[in-house]
Amino acid sequence: MLPGLVYFLLFHYGAFVGNVVAFREYVPFDGLWASPWVGAENFSRMFGDPDFWHATWNTLAIALLQLIFFFPVPLAIALLLHGLTSDLLRRFVQSVVYLPHFLSWVIVVALFQQVLGSTGLLNSVLGDAGLHTVDIIGNPDAYRPLVVAQVVWKDAGWGTIIFLAALMQVDEQSYEAAAIDGAGPWRRFWHVTLPSIRPVIVLLLIMRLGDVLSVGFEQMLLQRSTVGPGAGEILDTFVFWQGLVGGDTGYAAAAGLFKGVVGAALVFAANKVAHRLGEQGIYK
Repeated sequence: MLPGLVYFLLFHYGAFVGNVVAFREYVPFDGLWASPWVGAENFSRMFGDPDFWHATWNTLAIALLQLIFFFPVPLAIALLLHGLTSDLLRRFVQSVVYLPHFLSWVIVVALFQQVLGSTGLLNSVLGDAGLHTVDIIGNPDAYRPLVVAQVVWKDAGWGTIIFLAALMQVDEQSYEAAAIDGAGPWRRFWHVTLPSIRPVIVLLLIMRLGDVLSVGFEQMLLQRSTVGPGAGEILDTFVFWQGLVGGDTGYAAAAGLFKGVVGAALVFAANKVAHRLGEQGIYK
């Protein structure tokens, strides 16, 4: 555990010290502590910036779509895999659905562009058939569904690992007893499977809410120029352009700190709701 512990101490807990940049007019040559102290000025400017709020609402919209359409998919795949009787077939399907997770976002975005871009495979087929072509990749209105579809294709298979492990712990005698009582597949799922894996679902949902404002920096940055900042700007890319590109480090740090505080608040709130529902959550 030591390497992992050192990693988190240095790059997560140790990095908390850098949040002081959000309260300073950071000058790299002056350093972290010698830069002028400006208090809440960066936050005041941030909350009055329409570009910041646009990035925030766009992030929330994409996060909500991911929560609705991505979160249930790994559970559905895990249930389908769990129901397969052939170990060979199960392992083959697992390998197929896991594989996209190991591809970088550069490759994933390039694949989608080759298929759905203005000169991609889809438009080539439509053009050869004499039909109207569509540029899905470059259409700002299709951007949100597109990025959600990319996440589902890339990571849904990887997300089944924990659900499969939870399904393996369900008592088979409960299924047999339910079947003897006349319960069909749907009732067995609703009254046996779901209650058995509900603690895992709640735990993963809480963790997902804590990361709700992180909807994929690399994925969005690679496609932002295609659809423009109006559709492609999120909080992470906003911080990138303001801080690393624009050099306004204090302002970007304030936006990043805001994102972290909101994520922590969502974790605490969701964990409290889990306790009221009788679940353990991520901590007691």
